[in-house]
Amino acid sequence: MINRLIAKIQQTNAPIVVGLDPTLKLVPRHLQKAAFAELGETLEGAAEAIWQYNKGLVDAICDLIPAVKPQIAMYEQFGIPGLAAFQKTVDYCKEKGLIVIGDVKRGDIGSTSESYAIAHLGKVRIGEREHYSFNEDFATVNPYLGSDGVKPFMKVCKEEKKGIFVLVKTSNPSSGEFQDRLIDGRPLYEIVGEKVAEWGADCMGDSYSYVGAVVGATYPEQGKVLRKLMPKTFILVPGYGAQGGKGADLVHFFNEDGLGAIINSSRGIIAAYQQEKYARFGEEGYADAARAAVIDMREDIAQALAAGR
Repeated sequence: MINRLIAKIQQTNAPIVVGLDPTLKLVPRHLQKAAFAELGETLEGAAEAIWQYNKGLVDAICDLIPAVKPQIAMYEQFGIPGLAAFQKTVDYCKEKGLIVIGDVKRGDIGSTSESYAIAHLGKVRIGEREHYSFNEDFATVNPYLGSDGVKPFMKVCKEEKKGIFVLVKTSNPSSGEFQDRLIDGRPLYEIVGEKVAEWGADCMGDSYSYVGAVVGATYPEQGKVLRKLMPKTFILVPGYGAQGGKGADLVHFFNEDGLGAIINSSRGIIAAYQQEKYARFGEEGYADAARAAVIDMREDIAQALAAGR
C-alpha cells in the first residue's frame, strides 16, 4: 500500500491528505436542514448530514489529492449511526480511488490490539468465511504501550499489504509534556522515532516502509531531526493550516527525492468556506471552497519545496 500511496502522490503532484473530521458546526445549514427534515434532530439525522457533507467534499477534491484521513471520534460521537457514516465515507472514498488513512490512534496489547488491527485493516473470520470490517488502507497507532501494541498491526499489514502511521511527535501544544522528556539525555520522541525505523526495516515497500510516523508540522526543528533518524519512513504531518503550520515549515519532512512525507489539513480544507479568503463561495459552495483551498495548499507546498532545494 505504501507503493500505491507514493504512486498517487506522484500522479497528483500533491503530497496532501485531507482530514475528513466533521462536526455539526462545520456542516452547512442546508445539509443539516435536509437531513433533519428526513430523520429529525436525531443521531441518524446528524449522521446523514455528515455523510452528505463528506460526499460533497470528496466529489469536489478526489481528482486533486491522493488520500483522505477520517478521524473516527468525529463519527463515534453520533453512536452507531455515526459509525455507519464513517463506513459509508471510507467505502465511497475508495470507490473514488482515494487511499484512506483511518485516524483511529489505537494502541493496546495482545488480543485487544490484534482485534483493533483486524477491525480497521484486516479481515474477521465468521464461521468458514472472512469479512472486512472498516477496511481502511492505513491506520494511526499509539506506540506508548510498546512493541506489544504495534506488532499485531504489523502482522495484519504484512498479510493485507496495508500500512500504519505511528505517533512520534504530535502537533498539539502540550505534546512536549511527555514526548519531549529526556531519557538518558535524549528526548523521548527521538527514541520512539528510532523504534519506528527499526520496526519499519522489517516491513519495506520498494523504497519506503509501510510503518510510517506521525510528526506535527508545528515542530519543524524536531521534524528535521526525525527525518534523519527515519530515512525510509514515510511521515504523516498534521498541523498544516488551522493549527498554524505552513509550507515553509515542511521542507525538512521530505527527503531529497521529493518524497517521504504527506501533509494533512482538516478544517483548513473542509471548512474553507468559513474563512474570509474563500467567503466568495458562500455556505452552499462549501465544496468548491474546499477545492480552491486544496489547490492553494498544493501550490504553497510546491513553492516551499522548490525554495528549499
